Amino acid sequence: MSLLNSLTYNIAGCSEHSGRYEASNILVDRPTDQASRWSGAYHMPNVRQWILLRLETLSILKSITFGKFHKTHPCNMKEFKLYVGIDENTMVEVLHSGLKNDSIPETFTVKHVNNAGICFPTRYVKIVPISAYSQNFHTSIWHVAMTGITDESYVENIRIKFDEYRESTVLLHILKHLRQRRLLTPYKSILSSSSIRLEHPLITQLYSTLVLQGDWVATQSLLPKLSEAGLFDAYLHSCQPHAVWKQLHGVDADGDTPSKRGGHAMCIDQGKQVIYLFGGWDGQKSLDDFWQYDIQEERWRVLSHSSSSEKNGPEPRSCHKMVFDAKTGCIYLLGRLGDKDGLREAVEGDSERPEALQDGDEVTPTPYCSELHRYHTRGLDAGKWDLLSFDTASSGGPPLVFDHQMVMDGDAQMLYVFGGRVVDGDWTSFKYSGLYSYNVRTSKWKMLQPCEASTSSSHITIPSRFGHSMVLDAPSHTLFIFAGQRDDKYLSDMYAYDINTNVATELYSNFTASGGPDACFTQRAVLDRGFKEIYVFCGLTRTQRLGALTVLRSDAPNWVYRYGTRPGKWTQILPDTTNIRADEDEGVITVEEPQPRYAHQVVYEEGSKTVFMHGGNAGLGNDIDDGMERAGEQDDQEEETEGDGEKASDEKESHSHKERRLDDFWSMTLKRPAPSEIIRRATYQVRQQQFREMCEDAPAIKALNFLQNDVSSTVDHNSPEETSTFRSLLSHLLVPSKPTTPAASRRPSDSDTADADSESEDNDDEPPRKRSRQSTPEETWTSMLNEEGIIAARASPSPLAHSNRAIVSMKEDPEEKGVRDSTSSLSAERFQQRTEVFESLLQFVGEDAKQPSGNLLDIMHGVEDL
Repeated sequence: MSLLNSLTYNIAGCSEHSGRYEASNILVDRPTDQASRWSGAYHMPNVRQWILLRLETLSILKSITFGKFHKTHPCNMKEFKLYVGIDENTMVEVLHSGLKNDSIPETFTVKHVNNAGICFPTRYVKIVPISAYSQNFHTSIWHVAMTGITDESYVENIRIKFDEYRESTVLLHILKHLRQRRLLTPYKSILSSSSIRLEHPLITQLYSTLVLQGDWVATQSLLPKLSEAGLFDAYLHSCQPHAVWKQLHGVDADGDTPSKRGGHAMCIDQGKQVIYLFGGWDGQKSLDDFWQYDIQEERWRVLSHSSSSEKNGPEPRSCHKMVFDAKTGCIYLLGRLGDKDGLREAVEGDSERPEALQDGDEVTPTPYCSELHRYHTRGLDAGKWDLLSFDTASSGGPPLVFDHQMVMDGDAQMLYVFGGRVVDGDWTSFKYSGLYSYNVRTSKWKMLQPCEASTSSSHITIPSRFGHSMVLDAPSHTLFIFAGQRDDKYLSDMYAYDINTNVATELYSNFTASGGPDACFTQRAVLDRGFKEIYVFCGLTRTQRLGALTVLRSDAPNWVYRYGTRPGKWTQILPDTTNIRADEDEGVITVEEPQPRYAHQVVYEEGSKTVFMHGGNAGLGNDIDDGMERAGEQDDQEEETEGDGEKASDEKESHSHKERRLDDFWSMTLKRPAPSEIIRRATYQVRQQQFREMCEDAPAIKALNFLQNDVSSTVDHNSPEETSTFRSLLSHLLVPSKPTTPAASRRPSDSDTADADSESEDNDDEPPRKRSRQSTPEETWTSMLNEEGIIAARASPSPLAHSNRAIVSMKEDPEEKGVRDSTSSLSAERFQQRTEVFESLLQFVGEDAKQPSGNLLDIMHGVEDL
């Protein structure tokens, strides 16, 4: 039984309104009433306007729906932000989005789980309009409805857990703050009287050996133990990966391989390490040959030169989809664009398809039926095809489509199909398919979401499209759907669809603006469940600079999307610069990698973390006209490329080169830093601090030998940043300074000032002494990793030095006596330096094994992340 309910609310407050358009109007939905809306009093973008809503009871807010006027309106809200909170004084942003200027109500999923995975309750909701569709009009909100959970016991349980989370978070920040300020006695007291754990025991041991004891040998011996305990794993996975490509040259017994093609389909049998390939378009005709590739033996084998000649075999096609069921060993094939499907014009957005029919060509009537085929790879029926359905639409499934997406949940024995452009003989308009499931056990189709949003639905409907990507995260029963084309527009949005609840969440309205790929079409994607990563391989893009011109970029990047947290994070996959080849004739050095393409196919072998890519379309050089290549090549076309007149002559020349479809086959693995590399970087930081202290305490010759031998051995001398830092370390030896108490840890007294003045008077005739960097409290030395993971020494403000008026003395704490030799002392400045080195090492450690990021001072200023 669903706990979701419509939430009742009242108006708790608002900014000034215009005329009779007061906030209470949004309580009712009257789409035909011009006056049934709230309008802000101002239309200037720099004036903050808002409506504050108070829920009837404390609730878990799941979604918000904005009703609209029955037709487009210049006052319609274009962009807005949404804030929620238990009270109106502590509200946080949970949504920043926009509305379309149409008459269809729009529903948005509201964030109700924080980054730590803790659900939180809401009592107040604040809507902050940012802009209207017309700059000279006031922003209007017509109607607001919300859904969520109001069950008293459920919400109370959530509130208790959220309060416990907040309590523990505050305590963790207090513990971190106390330890930073050398207040170890209250730090130990809180730890002993609570059940909270600040960090992994090995991290606590690292703090003791590095900061309190200065035991360099013990500190460095701990680093491999941290790695063995898996504390570096999260950092290693978050590092920017490099792609290591390798071209595969396997053939079959006759020395053959699949021919050049695009728009084909591939799937993989993970257990037997076999890849299957079917069909495609070779530039002249659709194909129906069927191949398999043995990964271990690196050999192709043709299963059928013409599947259509076999019983129940599929006819030639392209732009279809094929999935493998690991549980039964069956392959399912759906969708097509065939030679007889009657295209009459080049429609923008089609990836790989037959040439358009010309006027006067004879057209044979074609039944536009969507067949569902199954192929057996195991058992008594191995090698045979089944025709499960002659027309899936007649049994409640999708119509005949192409450039759709299909995935298989083997454990649940369910197929999921989304989108695709409908093939019905009418190419003058765009028609799409929705989201469907197919139960393999019962042979039943079910429509999960229609192709168009319903005005009565309170849930988000994923806009249908074609040429998109869809992958399944089976453990969480989540479909990720993104990019593709709708009408004339390339998309850069992304959705997560929860199969269990039938709820879609918009992760990005524009992932390009969030550091992700350009809006793209026929890009390919695979998913790694263990790493919670999606790997995206480039397709066609459109750039602002080139207007509507479709581009196959020569430098098209591939991407990693990490979905462990919402909305996730995009990271570009860089080429592996160690995998290079020299062309003596051309005098250039290039990285071995496949050329940019679209309408290619990829599969992922999760055991070896390897992507396999085959074929595709390399286009006409780097720039492709929309209506040219995707409708099938017309190599003798002489007309100028629309919107790209300057390239007309080059385009015509490029038409003579028929190398468009590709038959190359590649494998790709991602190269990330090894654990040994993290240990090296950490050791380098530790030895920098050790050298710094030797410059102050030990003979110069001993410190110099340590620098030349021990420190130098940990430096990556191929890194300009590390070598530059290494060279700068010599300055500490040439101008050593005695550790002093930083200004942040002591309060200057009158006697200090008097002594300084007296010293100045006594030494008027002496030249000024050169001061080292360390005696400047605002520029305390530290060693940090920059964004690229390269160590760089720099002067940075100490987190402990905020003013010259010390609140904490930073004197030795009694708890240190049992840790360190009683004859040795640790100055406040040296304690601070070691603490900074310790905290810089924590960037290599996963969040769940270390003290919280940020500091207590930021929280006191309200900088708190839900």
